[in-house]
Amino acid sequence: MSFHMHLRAVENSEVRHDHAWLEEFMGAAWDWDVRRAEHDAGIANSIEKDFSSVHELCEAGSGLPEGQGGTWELPIFGGDIIDHPAHEKPPFVHLTPDTTRRAAAFLTDVSFDVLWESAGRQLRAAFGPDWAEEDVKGIYAWHHAGLRAFYHRTAVAGKAVVKAFWY
Repeated sequence: MSFHMHLRAVENSEVRHDHAWLEEFMGAAWDWDVRRAEHDAGIANSIEKDFSSVHELCEAGSGLPEGQGGTWELPIFGGDIIDHPAHEKPPFVHLTPDTTRRAAAFLTDVSFDVLWESAGRQLRAAFGPDWAEEDVKGIYAWHHAGLRAFYHRTAVAGKAVVKAFWY
């Protein structure tokens, strides 16, 4: 079973806080060809299974001035939650353009190395002793760089972000 977090940049005026609409909107973009094209265009990003751990990496910035006010939560789980009416499916999350700018600022202002220094030991332990530290660190550095680039482009374009969690 796979777990994915899927992010899409979108005009804020297009977003409806309606679970059924968001499921259709994000589901259409989960098609492999669409997803690949949107990733290549820089208007989408996704993280397979590690997104919760990447959230823990960001949480390491919660005690920093740049992470205050919950800014550290924004890249992964933060934003306006749109639940399924019967709570039978994962929620969608919406970040307004202003909130997207705050997420981008956090990822830019707090270096990966600062986050890794605080959270790396715990994150590495989850991979077990057979994984070399530089390999685990590389995985998180790659996710952090991808999120930083995605949020930066999206913020500069003045767009919102919609997040889907596919299980």
